[in-house]
Amino acid sequence: MASKALCIGINNYPGTANDLSGCVNDANDWAEELTRRGFAVTQLIDNQATRAAMIKAIGGLIDGAGKGDSLVITYSGHGTWVPDSDGDEPDGRDEALCPYDLASKGALIDDDIHDLFVRRAAGVRIILISDSCHSGSVTRGDEADLDPGMPRVRFMPPQAWMKGTLPPLALSAVAPRGGFTRAGGDLLLAGCQDHEYSWDTSFHGRPNGAFTYYALKTLREIKPTTYQKWFDAIRTYLPSTRLPQSPQILGTRKPRSFKVLK
Repeated sequence: MASKALCIGINNYPGTANDLSGCVNDANDWAEELTRRGFAVTQLIDNQATRAAMIKAIGGLIDGAGKGDSLVITYSGHGTWVPDSDGDEPDGRDEALCPYDLASKGALIDDDIHDLFVRRAAGVRIILISDSCHSGSVTRGDEADLDPGMPRVRFMPPQAWMKGTLPPLALSAVAPRGGFTRAGGDLLLAGCQDHEYSWDTSFHGRPNGAFTYYALKTLREIKPTTYQKWFDAIRTYLPSTRLPQSPQILGTRKPRSFKVLK
């Protein structure tokens, strides 16, 4: 049984005025932790993370996996949405991840992710950790590590990269669920709920995504044994006053009870 991971981090978005600061650190931090846990890790950083490269890397990871293998995909960058073109979205929009060449090649929409994920062999576990998205409001959580004057949102407004007139739709979180099966070993950990933002910020003078920072902090300090316990630990920090994002976990009881990053 093999353990493989792909860690994607994109700070630089040419052709837009929406660069980020903590996503590359996120990808490097995830890669370090996963390597320490025995995963064979591949990374796509900034200009490496083109739309074509993301599709090739995710597809290659899935196509090369067999029964009993564990795959972890982490994504830190902007999320966005595009008008739905095939009528499969009740809200009229497809949620999407933003590759480096977003302005010229477009987004990686949830339909694309679905087409990649359904290629996996039976018995392959996929854990997707997405630190991107959208904004709500609650007040609690421990902010002792957070630097003053932060954060900024990890949402790319469609108007920043798409040409033409967009339909008057409310903006949405990017929780790329396409291709996931509730009957199998799939799990999604996302930085926030629908209609919220994930935040790009700084801790002790070092840029990071809020969700990634607290996910790794709790993983190392609390050492949770299951994904559900890990998620519960993250929720002691988020949402907070300056970080109004509510992380979410998507998956059935079985994958929630799996040992963390095994």
